[in-house]
Amino acid sequence: MTPKRKQRLIIILALVFGSSLAIGLTLFALGENINLFYSASQIASGDAPKNTRMRFGGMVVKGSVERSTDSLEIAFKLSDGASQVKVVFTGILPDLFREEQGIMAEGRLDEQGVFQADEVLAKHDENYMPPEIAESMKKKAEAIQ
Repeated sequence: MTPKRKQRLIIILALVFGSSLAIGLTLFALGENINLFYSASQIASGDAPKNTRMRFGGMVVKGSVERSTDSLEIAFKLSDGASQVKVVFTGILPDLFREEQGIMAEGRLDEQGVFQADEVLAKHDENYMPPEIAESMKKKAEAIQ
């Protein structure tokens, strides 16, 4: 192999290796940022993965909100009409948060089946419901009938 061909081969291999590395890192970063939505029934039945970032939504169960007296920790239950899941959040809740209100939480499900929320989002008016929650509740209502 001549020195010129050897140099071209090294350049081509370096380009292939560099582009493969860039594509691999991009796919890894995209995979880490995916937040899948799960309903209360899916979490209660064990279909949702543990310790994986996800979105979870439903209606806040009346009488389930428990506020800590010495910290900003708040525990409440979310329901999709069929199942309930306990959610723990540390921080300041949105102004629109209240019982029997539809909310969306982002966080992780721990080993005890408690959803540890990093962020809580409340709906912005009485007629709006996130599409994922509306679809989940509609399926549960159809299954009951």
